[in-house]
Amino acid sequence: MRYEDAGVNIDAANRAKRRIKQLARGTFNSRVLRDVGAFGGFFALSGLPRDAVLVSSVDGVGTKLKIAFAMGRHSTVGADLVNHCVNDIAVHGAAPLFFLDYLATGRLKPEVVTEVVSGIARACRETGCALVGGETAEMPGFYPDEEYDVAGCIVGWVRRSRIIDGNGIRAGDVVLGLPSAGLHTNGYSLARRALLEEGGLRLDQLIPELGRTLGEELLAPHRCYSELIAPLLRTVRSNGAREGRRTGLLKGIVHITGGGLTENPPRILPTGCRMEIQLGSWPVPPIFELIARSGRVPQDDMLRTFNMGVGMMLVVRERDLDAVSRVLRRHREPFWQIGRIAQGRRGVKYV
Repeated sequence: MRYEDAGVNIDAANRAKRRIKQLARGTFNSRVLRDVGAFGGFFALSGLPRDAVLVSSVDGVGTKLKIAFAMGRHSTVGADLVNHCVNDIAVHGAAPLFFLDYLATGRLKPEVVTEVVSGIARACRETGCALVGGETAEMPGFYPDEEYDVAGCIVGWVRRSRIIDGNGIRAGDVVLGLPSAGLHTNGYSLARRALLEEGGLRLDQLIPELGRTLGEELLAPHRCYSELIAPLLRTVRSNGAREGRRTGLLKGIVHITGGGLTENPPRILPTGCRMEIQLGSWPVPPIFELIARSGRVPQDDMLRTFNMGVGMMLVVRERDLDAVSRVLRRHREPFWQIGRIAQGRRGVKYV
């Protein structure tokens, strides 16, 4: 018996890896010291400030992959993965350095792997992040033949004095919301159950209120907010020097991922502060109303599961609101004032 008889095709894996190397090289910069294929990725830290702090995060795409499998479209889930991870470190003020991916499947199809990794490489190039390595695993009997899972790890950096951690948030600060592009990469288990099983909808079905098919809506890419956040971090408040640190216009940033609007804000709130969110202060995209209606999902579950159209929250001083607004308008970014910080038990209150 050969390895291939057990379901593992080394030749197919080698074909995929050759293409992956080509895609990864397109993301390299002068700090990448070795080609993909060694036992580890090498990345030089020369040129970073002495007080540079490394910031890392790891995540996956979740059951959004089920939509990609059903539609046979794999070019966007790789970008979802990278953008999610870039956002996760951007909320702490960090810029990406390098990325590693992991893709496991039941039966390896080089063309599918290439499509997924091409999305990863494209997003890495767009965010200035080098794809320095990864792992492709063929696991027959563990995953179905037509399915795969993908995860990624990102490492970035920020100067210690520029770390955004929410510790400076105080009562009276203003909360702004930036629009999402849909569900992003969270809540798909509930969405699939509500829309496809309970609602009886089809992925290829044109939904008038969405203006496209349900599948196209559900595969809408996870937005990357790093380019919007960067200028807000570079703009120094007028009183920053008196506070003893060069600090930008943002006191806290929240990436709305798993846990939705309810569970994510407390991750950056200091003790004694709660976030009061004004429901109705932003337009909720039709996809969320469709999920709630199709699955008869109660409002508290919707708020605790989905971003509800708010992909990122910015916490700013009230006196910095005009400056932040000017930067966002200059980048033609819609935004809404959706709440405030108040004294109280750490958490979220809807008003």
